[in-house]
Amino acid sequence: MARRIRPGNADTDDALINEAVDRAGEEAFTRVPPKTLQGRINFLLRQLKTAKAVAQEIGVTADSVNRYRRGARKHPPQDVAARIDAAVRARWQPRVRDRRRRQAAAATGIVVEARARFGYSAPIGTTDDGRQRRITVHLSADYARRLFDAQQGLGAQTPNEVIAEGIQEVYFKDGGRRADQLEVEFTEIDYIDVSY
Repeated sequence: MARRIRPGNADTDDALINEAVDRAGEEAFTRVPPKTLQGRINFLLRQLKTAKAVAQEIGVTADSVNRYRRGARKHPPQDVAARIDAAVRARWQPRVRDRRRRQAAAATGIVVEARARFGYSAPIGTTDDGRQRRITVHLSADYARRLFDAQQGLGAQTPNEVIAEGIQEVYFKDGGRRADQLEVEFTEIDYIDVSY
């Protein structure tokens, strides 16, 4: 599910890209994460070892975590429930997620669907006015590997720069068959969805 926001800066765009990549990793799950509050809290306790660590992760007290675990409190506030869900999904089936990432980085690549402002720097006499476009493009395994590296802070590029370069080369330059001097900017992301 793509997330919509208002136009923002490069940090916001990178955060949206990271969220989209994380959501794509969740599509690789072979089992459903725990659905009950007790099941989710017990899973987090197994992962983080102490109620205090779980409490810090989800922004409540250790006593609240123990109440959730025992079933004494069954309905946390909506924002706490969302943080619990996010913490569980971030830790659920890491080997399955990693295997899917390795496969995308080695062979299959990624598909990016986005609506964003695409601006250009091009030779004199051509237009460089940016505009909103909706684009769906398959990027090769090399771009997938570079995107995953950029997410971890490896390499010199940000996730936004990797995707912008991939869209530039695949969509706008058609693999080097046209617009060879075109430079594409990928900004003001309205929504983005990634699958691999």
